[in-house]
Amino acid sequence: MLELNKSGTDDRPGPGRLPAQDPGPDAAPATRPAGDAPSAAEAAGRVPLRPYLVAGAILCALYFLYSYFQYARFGSPSWDLGIFEQEVRAYAGFDAPVVDIKGPGYLILGDHFSPIVALLAPLYWLWPSAESLLFAQAALFALGAVIVGRTTQQLLGGRSGLCVTVAYGLSWGIQEAVKADFHEIAFAVPLLALVCRALLQERYTAALLWSLPLVLVKEDLGATVAVVGFLIFVYGRRLQGALLAAFGVAAFVVTLTVLIPAASSAGTYDYWQKIDKNGEQDVSMLDSVLGVLNSSVKIEMLVFLLGITAFMALRSPLTLLIVPTLGWRLLSQDSNHWGMVWHYSAILMPVLFLALADGVRRSRHSQRPWLASYAKVAVPVAAAVAVAMTQHLPLRDLLRPETYRTDDARSQAARAALDAIPAGARVETDITLMAHLTSDRTVYWIGGAPGTAPDIVAINLDFGWSRPIQDPVAYAQQLHPEASYRLKHRGGSFVVMERTSPEPAKIPGVRED
Repeated sequence: MLELNKSGTDDRPGPGRLPAQDPGPDAAPATRPAGDAPSAAEAAGRVPLRPYLVAGAILCALYFLYSYFQYARFGSPSWDLGIFEQEVRAYAGFDAPVVDIKGPGYLILGDHFSPIVALLAPLYWLWPSAESLLFAQAALFALGAVIVGRTTQQLLGGRSGLCVTVAYGLSWGIQEAVKADFHEIAFAVPLLALVCRALLQERYTAALLWSLPLVLVKEDLGATVAVVGFLIFVYGRRLQGALLAAFGVAAFVVTLTVLIPAASSAGTYDYWQKIDKNGEQDVSMLDSVLGVLNSSVKIEMLVFLLGITAFMALRSPLTLLIVPTLGWRLLSQDSNHWGMVWHYSAILMPVLFLALADGVRRSRHSQRPWLASYAKVAVPVAAAVAVAMTQHLPLRDLLRPETYRTDDARSQAARAALDAIPAGARVETDITLMAHLTSDRTVYWIGGAPGTAPDIVAINLDFGWSRPIQDPVAYAQQLHPEASYRLKHRGGSFVVMERTSPEPAKIPGVRED
């Protein structure tokens, strides 16, 4: 169903026609003389900005509100927020991006290649807290909504623009990413929206330029850049497209085989194992491919990805841009990559919803009556689907009073444990307290810092240990037999132990000045 004709319609009125020339049935009547077609810049200039800024501000507030109260209730779902705060804190201090949560002295560029997060350093100077990262992500996701909405209005008209803004803003991919706390892919969302916008406006140099920073967001996005190059090549800019595709492939290969291994203590890219190993068992590429067909979870994810666009994204070549990300996710042996949770689908949302707009534009003048009729209702259907699904998605919690309660017994006990940990201390802890400590302490993952003898071991006994911890002090001694610990604080399920023995002369991962 994908069609690569430049005109974007079934009856192909001729090459080079800009999508902006067909503003849609819900647009204002044209006053320009017949045959005097507007430029892309003129068409874009007629699209009002204010409604989309208002919509973006509302979405930003909703995303941050959810993230903030999840954080305030000590509900972070993973260690990632703490990891990214340690990385940004290092950049803000003009230091190498060492993330001790991953291991003492661990250089995070040897794990995932995301130097673009250094752009958050100025915000962190003003707001040195994990909350600043959550706000930045909310703003970046909301910026994506502004770009997607305005572009859709340029293609289809005002009502369609606002409907697609709602569909994108409430999409399950964005909502699940908000729930998953901050991740580097937040930067890719508006960048991909800008790439798709430029492609739809046939501004191919702009599409090329907006795609280049993607290689700094995450190591796999070089493959997506290569697909952008392929589309530019197909649309007629042969040299630009070929050069960009070559750059994307080169960036992908060099990042995975040279840059990451050079920064990794293991000298390799650890995540290859996600594809070729299932536990300790080797998995062939054929088995991985067949596994896609045999997995109901993977098939469900594909259905919901396309279903939120009323399947009209299949009519647009922009949908090719989701193939690299979907490819590694579907081939992965890690079940976290397959389904509809976590943050992995967020970068697909701007592509899919602009593909929806493009697909509708291509279809509504189709010579097939059923397709033309369906195209007229696809956008409101997509918006209705997004609203209906929200009752089962994270933002639904904003309608629940308990979401805003941060004075419950558990939260109070957690804050009391934080108060018992001095600023500047080296702390070994689990996920519960982690992102609340990383702004002014050195934080290690529990059990991941042998030989460091941290000043504090702080644990949540209800964290979900494989075996219940009966004696927290003995557990701290077991983790660090070279040191001695005593109970400093206990409240609710939170226990804080402090080291009573002298600090080691040499601490792994700590630079000697």
